[in-house]
Amino acid sequence: MIGDTLKKLIRSVPTRLLTAVVVLAGIVSNIASDAGYVVVIPLGAIVFAGAGRHPIAGLAAAFAGVSGGFSANLIIGPTDALLTGITNAALESANIDYSMSVTGNWYFMIASTVILTIVGTWVTTKIIEPRLGQYNGEYMPDDEPLTELENKGLRRAGIALLIFIVIMAVMLIPENGALRALDEASGQMTMDYFLSNGLIFAIFFLFAIPGLVYGMTIGKIKSSHDFVESMTESMKSMGSYIVLAFFAAQFINYFSYTNLGTILSVEGAEFLENIGFKGLPLIISFIVLAAFLDLFMGSASAKWAIMAPIFVPMMFNLGLTPELTQIAYRIADSVVNIITPLMSYFAMILVFMKRYDKRSGLGTLISTMLPYSIAFFISWVLLLVIWYFTSIPIGPDAYMHFR
Repeated sequence: MIGDTLKKLIRSVPTRLLTAVVVLAGIVSNIASDAGYVVVIPLGAIVFAGAGRHPIAGLAAAFAGVSGGFSANLIIGPTDALLTGITNAALESANIDYSMSVTGNWYFMIASTVILTIVGTWVTTKIIEPRLGQYNGEYMPDDEPLTELENKGLRRAGIALLIFIVIMAVMLIPENGALRALDEASGQMTMDYFLSNGLIFAIFFLFAIPGLVYGMTIGKIKSSHDFVESMTESMKSMGSYIVLAFFAAQFINYFSYTNLGTILSVEGAEFLENIGFKGLPLIISFIVLAAFLDLFMGSASAKWAIMAPIFVPMMFNLGLTPELTQIAYRIADSVVNIITPLMSYFAMILVFMKRYDKRSGLGTLISTMLPYSIAFFISWVLLLVIWYFTSIPIGPDAYMHFR
């Protein structure tokens, strides 16, 4: 359903908004795991070619959104759950009594989605397209529209989604809403408890209900058995995460057993504090370090499993919240994805690119994506700096500094 929704979204926008929608669709596609790589990126090239623009520019814009904006999104996704789990494990291994919520980066990532969409659009229209010029290649992709049954399924799924949103609004917005809970500190009924503990369940139903309606409409789901099979198929992508989580847990446990992580983080924090290297300069230096490591290790979770046991407690001891440390890491990991050949999908993107220019190689793809990487890095760090000097929360009851 998500793949067809993205196709419908990109194909139905006005030409003047095409670039922005391709970048935005790439960014939000990470809620569906690999859908962005296998659907949005080739589709970006197709719709650009259909609009008389260079297809490689569309491919680059989509790739920038999918991979360069991998950590940004409008709603909570798999990356939030995965990285937050590792962050909390690192805190526990250092015997720190603090737990980060999966929504801890949510507000910042919503703002990041808007900023990266604007920046990605500007880079595409002002740098990439003028450099590529007019497309004169022989290959013209087929642009197969959605079938009438698929369009009918999307309409019904949209209605189901709207009904669900209205029901949630009725239970959340009124002062006496069923999903509000008493805040003992203020004595008022608030949404804080729901945002901290019930949001994940709401997001599950937000996708499950329209997905069920869509599957039943197009005939893919005809019984409860088909529904279970569809969910099982979707969960297969979690297999690699489970394997990674097992070995990451062993690595973190070794740090805990030997106290190596605690020693490095405490001693490192004391050293940095003694030389006066803390606060914003430390965060920016950490982003640069993580970005450099991403050139050689593409997996966000594997890299964070190694870095978190050291840097999360270290930053904590210097007065910086785990939410801030995780945001800094996510920025670094995302902006380098689009220029490192060690990123797992890099070879596949190169294959897509060769369809339109057979002379393309690794150097061509890297040089095409480098302006996005630089622009995303600068704009994202600037957003972090602005946020750092304000008291705006970065998520529900989550801040960059301890309060």
